Amino acid sequence: MAVIAAGALTVTGLVSTAQAADVNNAKNAGFESGLANWACSGGSGTTVSSPVRSGTSALKATPAGQDNARCSQTVAVKPNSTYALSSWVQGGYAYLGVTGSGTTDVSTWTPGSTTWTKLSTSFRTGPNTTSVTVYTHGWYGQSAYYADDVEVTGPDGGGGGDGPGPVIPGAPAGLAAGATTTSSVALSWNAVSGATGYKVYRDGVQATTSTGTSATITGLAADTAYQFSVSATNAAGESVKSAAITARTAKPGTGPGPGPAVPKHAVTGYWQNFNNGAAVQKLTDVPADYDIIAVSFADATATPGAVTFKLDSAGLNGYTDAQFRADIKTKQAQGKNVIISIGGELGTVRVDNDASATAFANSVYALMQDYGFNGVDIDLENGLNATYMTKALRQLSAKAGSGLVITMAPQTIDMQSTSGEYFKTALNIKDILTVVNMQYYNSGSMLGCDGKVYSQGSVDFLTALACIQLENGLDPSQVGIGVPSSTRGAGSGYVAPSVVNAALDCLTKGTNCGSFKPSKTYPSLRGAMTWSTNWDATAGFAWSKAVGPHVRSLP
Repeated sequence: MAVIAAGALTVTGLVSTAQAADVNNAKNAGFESGLANWACSGGSGTTVSSPVRSGTSALKATPAGQDNARCSQTVAVKPNSTYALSSWVQGGYAYLGVTGSGTTDVSTWTPGSTTWTKLSTSFRTGPNTTSVTVYTHGWYGQSAYYADDVEVTGPDGGGGGDGPGPVIPGAPAGLAAGATTTSSVALSWNAVSGATGYKVYRDGVQATTSTGTSATITGLAADTAYQFSVSATNAAGESVKSAAITARTAKPGTGPGPGPAVPKHAVTGYWQNFNNGAAVQKLTDVPADYDIIAVSFADATATPGAVTFKLDSAGLNGYTDAQFRADIKTKQAQGKNVIISIGGELGTVRVDNDASATAFANSVYALMQDYGFNGVDIDLENGLNATYMTKALRQLSAKAGSGLVITMAPQTIDMQSTSGEYFKTALNIKDILTVVNMQYYNSGSMLGCDGKVYSQGSVDFLTALACIQLENGLDPSQVGIGVPSSTRGAGSGYVAPSVVNAALDCLTKGTNCGSFKPSKTYPSLRGAMTWSTNWDATAGFAWSKAVGPHVRSLP
């Protein structure tokens, strides 16, 4: 009720409905008070004065033996609430995560960097959750990592913390249109400090969201102009929209027609354009069990991002360029796709800016037109930039059309988390991606989707690591199991074809599993890949004779 006295207005008996601002609930988040409020396993943690991101101190934690240098803090939170979790890290492999959320515990990681890199994720607490454990850790046998400025931003849990949370970010700048197709437009923009996500608008209506600085808007009409803008978001709210740009979709009929359809379940094999002791093959020597043949490898040129290809006729016992081109057509007439692979162990192709992205797309498309390749395989083992490889593949897709086959062959470490550049690239191009055939070899032990460590060479290693991709955004039809075709095909990680088939059964039908059994089945799993068709031939085609028919028999 209102009471007026001496010309003043006093309002009493009212209850405020304003919501308190989010705060950082972590204590000693910048390690300015040493390790106060933090516990580090095995004495692995200390504070240092350099490098630091802000203030005068940062955490340094060093893995040793079976200790992964885990440092953790119990943080007071409110039930049924959403929190943004972040930390700046540097040095070796660094992980950031939370346990005890009462819902889905989350984590993110980076394989390391020489500059401060921000790890970010979010979690929601359960109805009875009043505290969580926030942690960082490194990886076994890897170098020390540094961490600074940890944030657990959300409703005040009552336990104190290091001050207010984020403010509303500024509007994104640099919005630009990249590759277009008859039904899509690729967009990119500059990162905004403090943003945890972005909203993309088409003609004033929200079309999609993104956690990165790119997005592709699909479902558009051909040869039509659209207006796009983007805003930045975080726990505090949404920025104003960026300046709008206009982009037009491609006209119908551009690009070549589609090649052979990739089967629902497919086998991919790498064909060697060199002689390293494995059986020398012509393309027509590759058995019919292989549905996708990846010609290995294209070569880098003096132009950053650009690639070329030359048949090693001398190393392949006089196999001529004319025969090779004719054999591509023969394989395609048999319903097979022949693609060009980029990278390999020694490949040095780098796509890390707009110019190199365009050079990559133009040169790959030129090889497709010249030789008749159906697509491209990304097998870059010496670094990949998700932002610019996404742009490159979008541009290639716009040129080649809907029949383009895109495969990827990341190492196991590249697909442990969606924050990895390979995983981000795969998710960025999900609408045009054919299959990711991760290399389950030359990798040692890795984390499975259940958080347990599995050693290569077992059915559990194949299934528990495939589960990470299957449960983190890729469609099952975009996941394949990549293994060596013989003991000589890789330094380590060879498994018998029967183990590959057991893993396929476990993932698609829930049978023949080891100790790890996924919570559900994935009947549309794409299939398997091997390095290489040449090593398979050296071993009497034991791999393809066993795995090929089994893949075709999957549900």
